Amino acid sequence: MPFLNKVSHVKKKDDGPCPICMSELSEASGFSEGPLDTSGVYKLSKCGHMLHTPCVKAYIKNSSSSKGSFQCPTCKKIYGIKTGDMPPGSMSVSRMSSSLPGHHGYGTIQIVYSFRPGVHLGKRYVTNGFPRTCYVPDSPQGQKVLKLLQRAWDRKLTFTIGTSVTTGASNTLVWNEIHHKTESTTNHSGHGYPDPNYLDNVTAELAAQGVEDSDDNENDESDKDSNSSSDNDL
Repeated sequence: MPFLNKVSHVKKKDDGPCPICMSELSEASGFSEGPLDTSGVYKLSKCGHMLHTPCVKAYIKNSSSSKGSFQCPTCKKIYGIKTGDMPPGSMSVSRMSSSLPGHHGYGTIQIVYSFRPGVHLGKRYVTNGFPRTCYVPDSPQGQKVLKLLQRAWDRKLTFTIGTSVTTGASNTLVWNEIHHKTESTTNHSGHGYPDPNYLDNVTAELAAQGVEDSDDNENDESDKDSNSSSDNDL
């Protein structure tokens, strides 16, 4: 994996517990074949955190949700492209001239998510409350957020099948920890505007899923035929 750099020697100042096995990095891994197996240490390229080589291998082997990505167990930084388990649906984008509260002078980006109930990965699911309409200001920062939301959609990270916090229904399509604003005129429910922190907050939530503005992986290996996206002006 290109983000893993082999460390030939662990300096004394860098020595410390491996975040997976909690043994010192200068000692054998808890996943080693034996006490004499000191098969090395890997250093993650961006965050700089280090792990035993056998621990990295065990972590990847036992992770059921990695799907081509690796998440640093120390800082949660994601390497590679994380993809989700969202079933097929559609994401449509349009623009309106009206402004959202707190974003005077800018138009509005309207996003509509549509799904139908069905069976996905052997699990039958329902789609209560769809289509869902969401809003982002058509400002420079809002346009960056839209790009990230579209990238999250292409990676099937926007929704997942789970239990609804609102209704308690199981096997239903729910938001996947990326908050959206579903009201365009008030914020009485907390799901609308004005909210001066929303764009920063959702950018952080997207980054936690590995979707960032600095992402160099423009060509996602995701199923864009099953999860379609369109962009139109009104």
